[in-house]
Amino acid sequence: MRWTDIEQIAAALADEHPDAQPLTIHPTDIRDRTARLGGFTDDPTRCNARILESIQLAWSDRAG
Repeated sequence: MRWTDIEQIAAALADEHPDAQPLTIHPTDIRDRTARLGGFTDDPTRCNARILESIQLAWSDRAG
């Protein structure tokens, strides 16, 4: 996975953290959790606020 794989990252985060409330998680925590996902191969420092917000919203949609 790379930073541009927003939906795939959101699905993996939802699977790994089923009880999380994504909208309450700080963007740097989302960055760190994403970087620790199995299959994530991108440079952890190459994301920006827009990408992290997109991941957060997609994850929130999956969380219900």
